[in-house]
Amino acid sequence: MTISVTTPVTGGAQTGFTSPTYTVVVDNPPNASTGKQWAVSATGGTQTGVRVHSISDPFTLTVERPGVLKTLANLISGVTGLYGKVPENSYKGFFIRKGVNISANNLPRVMEVDCRIRVPAGADSYDPANVRAAISLAVGYLNQVSAGLGDTVTSGTL
Repeated sequence: MTISVTTPVTGGAQTGFTSPTYTVVVDNPPNASTGKQWAVSATGGTQTGVRVHSISDPFTLTVERPGVLKTLANLISGVTGLYGKVPENSYKGFFIRKGVNISANNLPRVMEVDCRIRVPAGADSYDPANVRAAISLAVGYLNQVSAGLGDTVTSGTL
């Protein structure tokens, strides 16, 4: 089985949220040959102030595999019989983009969640509900696709 997100995604627990869910629809990823993407079209439960996806205020979930999968072919040293530098296949198991507000009268800035969480300064205090929503979706997504993610990184198929 490969990565397949079913809707709604049950979000992870967050302070101030009660039973958060995220209805997702299939979207076009930046690179359709190596990725899949979903956009949040509705939220459920209690998560006051959380906004759904729009062009200028994104709320998306993307997963990507390498464009060219590397193997160990022809890497053994003829002298030592050992492998030298071994290439790696790098997957983005998840990549969340969420528009967050930093202050009044400003356009939303894009917060990103992958293995690191990058929050635009000011969003933590001005728009904490949407910061929490991005993290809640990431946790819920990983809970939902754990087996599929393992299958993807061992088979190379999305």
